[in-house]
Amino acid sequence: MTIPALPSGCRIIDFTMRGDERGSLIALEAGRDVPFDLKRAYYIFGTQEGVSRGFHAHKCLQQLIVAVSGSCTILLDDGAEQTRVLLDRPDRGLTLPPMVWHEMHDFSPGCVLLVVADDHYDEADYLRDYADFLREVERRAA
Repeated sequence: MTIPALPSGCRIIDFTMRGDERGSLIALEAGRDVPFDLKRAYYIFGTQEGVSRGFHAHKCLQQLIVAVSGSCTILLDDGAEQTRVLLDRPDRGLTLPPMVWHEMHDFSPGCVLLVVADDHYDEADYLRDYADFLREVERRAA
């Protein structure tokens, strides 16, 4: 898979897979596989065909997204350029720094996305309106 140019701060991380004939295991450890301390984890599943999710950015939160089962396409937008990344391997993750608008599309049947974050849930950290996001990008660039 060719990885497209990603917004600043986003990167693809390949995890070390361990296992044998019984199956595979991937451990996510802060400071090793995850480039930040973990304070929250959640997973997204049961997304119906044709439904898209996300549609927000975070002011401060850092995240790592892994498709532990199935696949989906992540749209990344830094306010200047948009990139689409296919997540379709449980041994590969995508880091999301603050101020990257993201949307999840094209969920395969049975897709499960694991998300780990560097802070607890805080509604005030969300930018849920794209126009507000663009204004905040512009404000930070000034």
